[in-house]
Amino acid sequence: MAVSTTTRLVSADTSAPLEVHLLGLVDYPSAVFLQERLVYDISGRDDRLGALLLCEHPPLITVGREGSRADILADERELASRQLDVRWTNRGGGCCVHLPGQLAIYPIIPLNRLSLGLAEYRRRLEEAAVAVCQELRIPAWRETTEPGIWSRCGQLAQLGVAVRSQVAFHGLFLNVCPPLDELRLIRPGVTGRPAVSLASVRNRPIAMHKVRESLIRHLADHLGYSRHHLYTGHPLLRRTRKRIHVST
Repeated sequence: MAVSTTTRLVSADTSAPLEVHLLGLVDYPSAVFLQERLVYDISGRDDRLGALLLCEHPPLITVGREGSRADILADERELASRQLDVRWTNRGGGCCVHLPGQLAIYPIIPLNRLSLGLAEYRRRLEEAAVAVCQELRIPAWRETTEPGIWSRCGQLAQLGVAVRSQVAFHGLFLNVCPPLDELRLIRPGVTGRPAVSLASVRNRPIAMHKVRESLIRHLADHLGYSRHHLYTGHPLLRRTRKRIHVST
């Protein structure tokens, strides 16, 4: 059964699946709108049904509740030349640069019906991403001092979660193969280590579809879903058109 797009359904099915939607390249406001609608739908149920949105974003910088303009190392002129918008967003975490080649991972999960607290949920997101890295033969780990995923070279993923009506949304941003110079336009965290990507750590190309497939399996397992359904797109996704330039 797919996520309702018109009404707030109520179901007693405790074996409800994780609904996975592959969205492709999506502008950030459209992704936020879709998440908020799914939060509304899922909060009106009484089963464990969850949703997972996987996408990439055109270039922009988002600033979470723990971030500030001082964390952005580029001035307005450089941001304009790179066509990098800056958006403030109501999620946890600080600043994050989004680019094609970075996998945005947005689980919309009923925490109360999975018997998860926020700290445990965040830990499971990070551990699922670590498992993906290990499957790709990239040593990675969590840090106790800062959220995200790390390797010997630097930070592979950032974490930024929000919760509304006991439903978690926003999520994790895993650097698969984006350009590193733009990722480093924000100030490093408390560890002082720079952003890196899976491709740069392995020093070879990493296929996005392979990372998505691995992430879906590990995230469903870490969140306790025995079944997941896979869809391309979502009927409520409202895309806006923006010209982007990708370096070759």
